[in-house]
Amino acid sequence: MAGMRRVLDRIDQRILDELQRDGRLSIVELARRVFLTKTPTAERVRRLEKTGVISGYHARIAPDQVDLSHVTVVHVNLTKTSDEMLDAFNVAVTRIPEVQSCLMIAGSFDYMLKVRTRNMAHFREVLGEQIGKLPGVMQTHSFAVMETVKDTNAIMMAEEITAS
Repeated sequence: MAGMRRVLDRIDQRILDELQRDGRLSIVELARRVFLTKTPTAERVRRLEKTGVISGYHARIAPDQVDLSHVTVVHVNLTKTSDEMLDAFNVAVTRIPEVQSCLMIAGSFDYMLKVRTRNMAHFREVLGEQIGKLPGVMQTHSFAVMETVKDTNAIMMAEEITAS
């Protein structure tokens, strides 16, 4: 059963959409928005949490309010892509708090990092003292982000994708 994927019905999808918009909704308000009563709504949310569909609730922090508004995308090439090297890189990169996301890429480079820092000087320090010293790093290419047009972790449900 562990590898089986659960099919979500329309109500589950609406619950997920609403909670992605506002994870602090009360069950009463969530029930009102998805057109159910409180008890079945609460049961569905508990089931979605228990099965891992909902993996947590998080605060969205305004980067400029905590002096972390500088974003740089870094492409990383490794010296080799053996399982051992990839594992070592994966473990080490998770220890750098300024790396907001790390994606393994199939393409002309091996990883893409989203790095959030105070400013360019702080980024240069992180690049030189931490990213450049990660296991297997052969080369990096950095791209300063001028403007964030869209940045969300929301998952669009299949109905929303086909409707657009």
